[in-house]
Amino acid sequence: MSIKTPKLTVVGAGPGDEDLITLKAIKAIESADVILYDALINESLLKYASEDTELIFVGKRKGCYAFQQEQINELIVSKAKEKGHVVRLKGGDPFIFGRGAEEIDYVRQFGLETFVVPGISSSVAVPAYQGIPLTKRGASESFWVITGTTKQHKLSTDVALAAKSTATVVILMGMSKLAEIVKIFSSENKQDTAVAIIQNGTRDDENVGIGTIATIESIVEEKQLANPAIIIIGDVVKERAVLSSIYSEVSRG
Repeated sequence: MSIKTPKLTVVGAGPGDEDLITLKAIKAIESADVILYDALINESLLKYASEDTELIFVGKRKGCYAFQQEQINELIVSKAKEKGHVVRLKGGDPFIFGRGAEEIDYVRQFGLETFVVPGISSSVAVPAYQGIPLTKRGASESFWVITGTTKQHKLSTDVALAAKSTATVVILMGMSKLAEIVKIFSSENKQDTAVAIIQNGTRDDENVGIGTIATIESIVEEKQLANPAIIIIGDVVKERAVLSSIYSEVSRG
C-alpha cells in the first residue's frame, strides 16, 4: 500500500442549500479519506464522499459541543497521519467566523499540507435569497459583517460602531444578544430602521421575520425565530424584492 501524504483541505459548504456549493468543494469531498463536518452543513453533501471515507461529526451549536476546538485540531492531525486526506467541512465560508485559519495554523506545525476551498458565505447568500441586497445605490454604500458573540461570549464592540454608520449591518450568531443590539441601535435614534431576521436561510425550513428596531423583538417571539439565524439591519431591507425560488421559476420554464 502506498503511504498517503497527510493533508488538510478546509472546505466551505455554503449557506445551507445543497446546490450552493462549488465544484471544487465537491471534488475535495470526493477525494477525502476522512471528513470532519460541522452542525451547520447540509448533511446531504456527504453523499459525494466515497463509501470508504470516514465521516466524523464534530459539530458545534450554542451550548452544545460535540468536540472542543483543541480536540478538533488534534483529530485533524492524527487522522491525516493515519489515513491521508482530511476534509474539514464547514458551513458558509471557512474564513468568515469559521475558524478555518486557526485550524490551518495549528496543523501546519505538524507538517501537513494545507488547502482552502472558499464557500458562499451565509452573510451574503441568505439575504440575497430573500431579495435583500446588502448594497444598493441610494440605500447603502457598504456593509459590516459582525459576529454577535465573541470568544468571551460578549457582543462585539463593533456593533456600536456600525450602529453609528449608514452601512448595512449583518450580524451572525447574534440571536441571544438581540435585546442588546436593539438597545444599541435605539440609542442612535434608529428605532425605525428596518430589520430582517432569517433562520435556516436558503433551506426548505427557512423562517423569516421583517420589522424595525422597535418591533423586531415582538416579531421574533411571534414567529418563534431562533438560531441559526442572521440579523440584517438597514434600509436595504425595505428594498426586499418578492422573489420566487429558483425551483419554481424552473418548473414554470
